[in-house]
Amino acid sequence: MFDIEQLSAVCRRAGAELTPQVPLTGLTTFKIGGCCDALVTLPDAAACQAVIAFLRENQIPFALIGRGSNLLVPDEGYRGVVLKLGGALAEDISEKDGAVTCGAGNSLKNLCLYAMEQNLTGLEFAYGIPGSVGGAVFMNAGAYDGEISQVLESVTMLDENGDIRTLDASALRLSYRHSIFMEQPWIILQATVRLEKGDPEAIRGKMQDLLGRRKSKQPLEFPSAGSTFKRPVGGYASKLIDECGLKGYTVGGAQVSEKHAGFVINRGGASFADVMAVCQHVQETVKAQTGFVLELEPEILGNA
Repeated sequence: MFDIEQLSAVCRRAGAELTPQVPLTGLTTFKIGGCCDALVTLPDAAACQAVIAFLRENQIPFALIGRGSNLLVPDEGYRGVVLKLGGALAEDISEKDGAVTCGAGNSLKNLCLYAMEQNLTGLEFAYGIPGSVGGAVFMNAGAYDGEISQVLESVTMLDENGDIRTLDASALRLSYRHSIFMEQPWIILQATVRLEKGDPEAIRGKMQDLLGRRKSKQPLEFPSAGSTFKRPVGGYASKLIDECGLKGYTVGGAQVSEKHAGFVINRGGASFADVMAVCQHVQETVKAQTGFVLELEPEILGNA
């Protein structure tokens, strides 16, 4: 266990907010998981530099989470510090000549709505995807034939040396549900997307249409992490799971959704162990019956 008083002093000087022993159930859309040793909310880039430098110097485990929409937290929680972006990093958003710059802690929904208000097209596909802008960049989020990589222009981030750098999207190794941020200990602070002027009614109409499709096809009434498995090459996870007769498969409070086989949901009181048991059974069954290997899409917050 680290000296929380020392960390508290660093946070006070940096203007960051520290709360000890925070249950992570309320910070994820799956609504499962134990406590972290401390939650620190970082208001700006300078606070990120100061707090993360201290954590690294003292070899204190830490993890940055966004809106917790693509995250699974073990029942025993996380032994270390969980970081969240707040202040300007979660609120600032601006536009110049079609380039929209947004704090990584802001929600993807807010970014989409802001683009619509500016009559900018290109982000309609992302409306309804839960999570933060930083999280969307981290995993190259996408839906309905669109991906963040199609509109992303640049990202400002904090590197492993504590330096703030801006990288062009071409340097981010963006591919299906992947970015360079999965390979490097970098912290996304800000993202800029390049959009085009469009017809406001057409933009609004497309966003509402896609949101309606989500609501009709996905089990949004239950806690989940969205699509639970990545799309395998040559197939579709939900179709394979459905064909294997796994809709409704349940362990404890976790279940393969009867509405959409690609979602493992929390029907109430699900534990991390329940969810992983369901996922493991799905993976083993699909591989045995079809030969396809399904990979988990959500990140697991754990102490390696």
